[in-house]
Amino acid sequence: MSGGLCGSSPPPGVRRAAIRAWAIVLFCCVCLAWLVPDGADATPRGGIASTGGWGGPPSESTADHTKFEELEGPFPDGPSVTEACLHCHTNAAKQLHDTTHWTWHYDNERSGQMDLGKRNVVNNFCISIESNWPRCTSCHIGYGWEDDSFDFTSETAVDCLVCHDTTGTYHKVPTEAGRPDPAIDLVEVARNVGPTSRENCGACHFNGGGEDGVKHGDLDTSLNEPDFALDVHMDAEGLNFSCATCHTTGGHEVTGSRYAPNALDRVGIDYPGHTDDTRATCESCHGLEPHPDNSKLNDHTDRVACQTCHIPEYARGERLTKVGWDWSTAGRLDEDGSPITIRDERGYILYTSKKGDFAWASNMTPEYRWFNGIVEYVRMGETIDPSGTVTINTPSGDVDDPDARIWPFKVMRSRQPYDVGHSVLALPHVFGKDDTSFWNNFDWPKALEAGMAAQPIRFSGDYDFVETETYWPITHMVAPKEDAVGCNECHTKGGRLGALTGFYMPGRDTYPWLTLIGWSLAGLTLLGTIVHGLVRLIATLRRRAG
Repeated sequence: MSGGLCGSSPPPGVRRAAIRAWAIVLFCCVCLAWLVPDGADATPRGGIASTGGWGGPPSESTADHTKFEELEGPFPDGPSVTEACLHCHTNAAKQLHDTTHWTWHYDNERSGQMDLGKRNVVNNFCISIESNWPRCTSCHIGYGWEDDSFDFTSETAVDCLVCHDTTGTYHKVPTEAGRPDPAIDLVEVARNVGPTSRENCGACHFNGGGEDGVKHGDLDTSLNEPDFALDVHMDAEGLNFSCATCHTTGGHEVTGSRYAPNALDRVGIDYPGHTDDTRATCESCHGLEPHPDNSKLNDHTDRVACQTCHIPEYARGERLTKVGWDWSTAGRLDEDGSPITIRDERGYILYTSKKGDFAWASNMTPEYRWFNGIVEYVRMGETIDPSGTVTINTPSGDVDDPDARIWPFKVMRSRQPYDVGHSVLALPHVFGKDDTSFWNNFDWPKALEAGMAAQPIRFSGDYDFVETETYWPITHMVAPKEDAVGCNECHTKGGRLGALTGFYMPGRDTYPWLTLIGWSLAGLTLLGTIVHGLVRLIATLRRRAG
């Protein structure tokens, strides 16, 4: 049959079109082979053809700040730089005034707890910013928060440079309430501002708790230039994500909160018209079924956080993290009455008279808890039970909570002062040159009386030390998929999830009655097999004998 699909040749026009199509394909292949160098991958590790942030490296700014007359200076201080910035960025300071980065205050509508935030909560590192402002506020995005009279409405008190410096030269003096080092060339920094980077965010977040890597366990300066093994997303030679790639912003408010973290994501992949206004979840990029070739792993996503499997250990970089702090040993002096500092062979402080004993660790297996995103805090002046360990921030959730997932945490354990007379966590005044500062006189009663003077509950005069713990969700330092937690690390007796009870996990748990039934059936089966074999053997022997 002429023109048929089988058993005949195609018409000449079809043959010519097919030849042209194949010629084009061959030409494209040759071009690609020529353009891609020998041994080069067409896409970087991770499969996304990008070397920068979301969708690629940041585009070049449409403004050249070196040409702005307002930035020619001279600038005597930080506020004068901000005043120049506000000539063009007229709403920037007002936007920042409404952010938690500025207020250090947070009201959690989900938990009902008001007056949270760094400004109000108690922790088990340096305990409280109250009466210690100039030291603690060195990480505030402002200038001059020296005491409780700081003007949070001041626009020129906003520090633009700490987040937008690209020179790497800008830094704040650790003891000067957020003011920059006077030796910095503020004109040079102001004329070279740009998008935020890991170094900008890390200046504070990598050094939380007063030193590199101390607080979080999954954030330290190793992430300034990480490799693929340390973090697959921030890999400096791969995807090279900045913090803002996931912690997206609007009106200068950065998504992702320690006080109300997003423990689960039911929206999935984030795109215009289908979004929860943040990419600070794994699901916002990878979706709700992130394992296309393994449906069994996808079955875990409604109960297990992605981080639980994909961050097998924390503090995996070049830095150790602090896991223990004993304030009760602070104040010991040498024979001459001088403060003592003891370091290990790597330079980490093991003891200092100002703060007591420290414990450090790296490559730590997280501790796991059910978590629904709600954290209950012990706030200033709230009664505690000193007979046991006081959990300062308790993750909420259990196996019966549909919003809860199994999450990995770093647990920081400390021993810190409490007011025996009132059964509240005590707030010491530690920083300052005055006679009541503990770091100046090593006198606990004086330091506690001064630190609690401005609180609703004043110091009773009687103090002791209590064991405390705080929970820090682990969500950075995502390992390559080859290093993810294996099935047998959880589904076995004494595995990673041994502390989580109240539910049945195959391979880990047994029911006595089910075990009895199983072994009984196995025994009956074996007995039946033996009886059956004996019957056949006897029958065979009888036939042969007859």
